[in-house]
Amino acid sequence: MADIAFLLLIFFLVTTTIETDAGLDRMLPRKTNEPITIDYQRKNILQLVLDKEGGLMVNEELIDLKDLREKVSQFVDNGGALRQDENYCAYCKGNADPTSSDNPKKAVVGINTHRETSYGTYIIIQNELVAAYNQLRNREAERLYETTYTDMEETYQKPGTSAAQKKELKNKIKHLQLLYPLNILEPQQI
Repeated sequence: MADIAFLLLIFFLVTTTIETDAGLDRMLPRKTNEPITIDYQRKNILQLVLDKEGGLMVNEELIDLKDLREKVSQFVDNGGALRQDENYCAYCKGNADPTSSDNPKKAVVGINTHRETSYGTYIIIQNELVAAYNQLRNREAERLYETTYTDMEETYQKPGTSAAQKKELKNKIKHLQLLYPLNILEPQQI
């Protein structure tokens, strides 16, 4: 009887798949001895504050979570720099509000979270931020390449994609990421 139980235990251990959490796909900065300085104007920073109950404030305005994606998209795609300015964004489709972000390369989303904020709420916020950037990248991909950014990433990840096609897709994906870089700053917990 012990042998049968042992065989069943081995069978279930070998055949069972264990799910692993994927985590957040972020590139951490490389270690450097040089002091890091950030030179940003206040108008180029969208400040998110998440309290312990899951309340969300964006630039000192209380909003619903469902409105976050649109707020971030509007901020990043604002294009507030003047035409003659070096920061002018020709591909931006925003309101060109001079009191908001100059261009997507200058736009930074800062997140302050309370120490007791739930991990689930934090991940939802992160997902909404990535979705906002993907929405903007999809729009540009359709304009430039007649496909979407998410479709290009999916094709790039497929094992059957040829090396030449992967190289071409990688260049297009990097170009879109340079147009709309994911600039998220998490300075501190409150």
